[in-house]
This record gives sequence, C-alpha cells and structure tokens, in this order.
Amino acid sequence: MSLDYRSQSPQILLDFLAYHETIKAHSQRTVDEYFLDLRNFFRYMKQSRDPSLRDAPLDEIDIMDVDLALIRSITLTDIYGYMSYLSRDRVLHQNSENSNKGLSAASRARKLATIRSFFNYLCNKVHLLENNPCKDMDSPKLRKSLPHYLTLDESISLLEAVDGPNRERDYCILTLFLNCGLRISELIGLNRGDIQDDALRVLGKGNKVRIVYLNQACQDALQQYLNVRRPISGKDHDALFLSNRNQRISRSMVHALVKKHLSDAGLDSTQYSSHKLRHTAATLMLQNGVDVKAVQEVLGHEHLNTTEIYTHIDNESLRVAAKANPLSRMKIPKKISDSENENDEEA
Repeated sequence: MSLDYRSQSPQILLDFLAYHETIKAHSQRTVDEYFLDLRNFFRYMKQSRDPSLRDAPLDEIDIMDVDLALIRSITLTDIYGYMSYLSRDRVLHQNSENSNKGLSAASRARKLATIRSFFNYLCNKVHLLENNPCKDMDSPKLRKSLPHYLTLDESISLLEAVDGPNRERDYCILTLFLNCGLRISELIGLNRGDIQDDALRVLGKGNKVRIVYLNQACQDALQQYLNVRRPISGKDHDALFLSNRNQRISRSMVHALVKKHLSDAGLDSTQYSSHKLRHTAATLMLQNGVDVKAVQEVLGHEHLNTTEIYTHIDNESLRVAAKANPLSRMKIPKKISDSENENDEEA
C-alpha cells in the first residue's frame, strides 16, 4: 500500500479495508481513499464528542481508540453534520495558506459513499450493527455537466503536432488515448506482453481485465514505437512505455506530455487533459455510429449510465429525430407572419 493505513487504523477500520482489498479486490488507490475518507470522518466524530478536542487541529486527532461503541452512537444527524462541515469548513488544500474552504458536491458525494459502504459492511457483512444510520441519508445533489472533448479536426491537429526526441512514444500514447479511451492508470500500467496481435489486454479499475481491440492506426503507432523502444533490465523491463530514466512512465509525465503537445497544436492545454482524451474517444465513437453498449465495453464502465452521458454530446441522431417530426416542415401561418410585419411597422 502507498499509505501505511495498517499502523494508523483501529481494528474495526482495518477489517473493513482488508475486506475491500482482499475480498472485493479493489485497487490500492481505492483502498487508500477509503482510509483517508474514514479517518477524517472518525476525527470529526471524536472532536464533536470530546470537548477537550474542540480546539485541536482536526488532522492531528488520533483515531486508534475508535471502537464499536463510538460507531454505534453515530446517528443520521451526526452524518448530516459532517456533510455540513465538509460543505462549509473543510479546507480544500491542507498544505496551502491560501486555500479556500468547502468541498464540492461531487467530493462530498464520494466521501458519503465511503461512509455508506462502511456502515453497509458493518450491518450486512459482519452483522455488528442492527441499525444503519445511512439508510435514509440523501446524497448531495450533483450538477450534471457534459465532459469536454476534442473535435475530430482538433484530434488530428494534436496528433500531427507531435514532435521531439520521444515523438514515437508520445504519438503512440496519444493515439491509444484517442482511439481506445484508456484511463491514464491503465496506460501507464501496460506491459509489452499485453499486446496480443490486434488486441490489448487492459487492467482496469477494480483489477478487472478487459480486451480492447486495436484499429490499424493503433497497431501502426505501436509498431513504430516498439521499433525504437530501448531494451532495459530491472523491475520495469517489460513496461510498455518508458521514461528517459529507463523506468515505467509516470502519471505526472503523461500529464505533462499531453499538455505539451496540446499547446504545440495550438489548443488550450488548461481546458484539456489526458482524461479529456478519453472523453474524446468515447464521443467520436458514438458520433460515428458505435452502439453505446459497445462503447461501455471499450471504456470499461461498470454501469451503462456512466457511458450514456456521452450520448448527449452533439448527438446527430437527436438532430435526425427533431427533423423527422412531421411538424418540422410546418410553415408559419400567414396571419402570424402578417402580424409580425404590423408590429415592425408600429415600432
């Protein structure tokens, strides 16, 4: 684990995290986030229960003494109070003197999902609680927004702008993002052995493996890159994409190269990122007639409604539907047209 949660967790939290790590096979990143979310929640609960901790910095409160008795005392009102704290008083960036306060609705919803998962585990899996305080808890209302994406012309401009000492590698990375819709964690985790003829073996969220088929552009880009990829030894010898230090390419390096090539292509690098290239792949597929369920499989979405957000973006079929309405050819009646002319004359 990247976080030493084992030495910082009371036994009841440790059991919950172990359940998600071993039984549910959730990724290290997900388990780390569960730990951080629940550690903060328990710190808040201890501070609200113990008057001697009221003036203590929340992030310095120890949670090793959190036990079932404290957890049984938590009510729905307590959880609403914690949500209010996150909304109004939680510092966004703990290490910044100029940080604002108050988490977004999306951040609060994710933290509530962690708390809900914890209480569901206690009630339904290990049967340590009879009453679930989250049962009637409302989630924060999220504002639905459509994801940003590059147009086809912008995508072509981005690929054509790739240059520099790592052009074959960078071109291949951008091609896979734009054609296969990979997550950045999936891309940096690729090994040479994951290339299987015209397909790619991808390890996705929750350690779920899926097969993504490669079109000719992806196959050509991969072959071009493999022709210049230098052989290395050590733990990263099979990593597909390498840094200049002969190590597996990092998340930050991929973010940086995407931003660089976006700027080189004359595109606003502040508005787009590697994840926006994933949005672009999904959008272009749907705009060109790919079934939404097929796109779901390509992207590795667990739920179809996650994929369906892309169907609302510049969907040509919606234009066709609007034009197909028999009233679409209705002309404005003459008396209405004449009325508008009269109003213009009066004005």
